[in-house]
Amino acid sequence: MARKKYKMEEIIQHLRTVEIEVAKGTSVEEAVRKIAVPIQSYYRWKKEYSGMDLSQAKRLKELEQETARLRKIVSDQALDILILKEVSSGNF
Repeated sequence: MARKKYKMEEIIQHLRTVEIEVAKGTSVEEAVRKIAVPIQSYYRWKKEYSGMDLSQAKRLKELEQETARLRKIVSDQALDILILKEVSSGNF
């Protein structure tokens, strides 16, 4: 069975739906079954996105992308420095 890739908006909406259902008195398992998502996915989403607004979640994704980009730049610069040190010492 193919996996569905949920968008951030859908994940946050599903989390809110489960919270509402649990507040009404249904169990977490039943509420998660109603939104047709595996219970493991629900708990993973809850750990990552619990208590976030949509704008906060979008900002989190932007920061993660920026961090990845900056890490790549730093690693490229570190590699360049190592190459220059090796060339300047005459061990090429």
